[in-house]
Amino acid sequence: MSISVHDQSQDLRLTVLGSSTPYPRADNPCSGYLVESGSTKLWMEAGTGTLGPLQRYTSLEQLDAVWISHLHADHSADLLAAFYGLMYSDNRRSSPLPLFGPPGIEGRLAHYLTNGSTVAPIASAFDVHELHDGHEAQVGSLALKTRSVSHGIPAFGVRVSSSSASLVFSGDTAPCENLTELALGCSALLCESESNEAPKDETQVHHTPEDTGRTAAAARAGKLIVTHVGRFLTPHDALERAATAYDGHIEFATPGATITIR
Repeated sequence: MSISVHDQSQDLRLTVLGSSTPYPRADNPCSGYLVESGSTKLWMEAGTGTLGPLQRYTSLEQLDAVWISHLHADHSADLLAAFYGLMYSDNRRSSPLPLFGPPGIEGRLAHYLTNGSTVAPIASAFDVHELHDGHEAQVGSLALKTRSVSHGIPAFGVRVSSSSASLVFSGDTAPCENLTELALGCSALLCESESNEAPKDETQVHHTPEDTGRTAAAARAGKLIVTHVGRFLTPHDALERAATAYDGHIEFATPGATITIR
């Protein structure tokens, strides 16, 4: 009789640093997640307030890369604090920290951080890689595949894969074909649920809870992790409403929680 032994080193570990929108709650920073597999560490989204809790688990020195879906502050503002941490503090990296983000991210950071005639040295802190639809990258043991999503500005979702598991993150987006295709058959879908109800015109830029469930069902996701719940919703309500469209395992992206994905 043969016994199959699961290699836990290939699991994905998702730690929720924060999931609030559009500004931090007293007990919940904005969007930020630490994704790990083996020794690889990816900071996914650097929303307002997330750099603090990130340091409970790792340091800027130990990170392999940062990935940013779009340039709204509740997903990217802590890159500003990270710049100071990388340039002028106790972090001693041998090379700049790889940063994957939307077109224009380096210029946006430089514009904010420049305080004189000399442009802030963004390239000394971050090795910037601009995302595009279909972008692929290898970060340690993790394979990253990016697709454009529908948010009214350049915005992206990502599929993060180890050799045995896959996590798809929606970023901020209305339901769209690219996200569903990206998530097909994934082990887990981390999907936003910011809108209380969909607009009656063509201006939708977020998922409602029902949309979140429908996207997970259409993609046949192994589990659904609901995140980025809007201020006019409670996590309980969002989960209940998502469950009307998806009959798999559903949970909320609770700040401080670590979820194993296999």
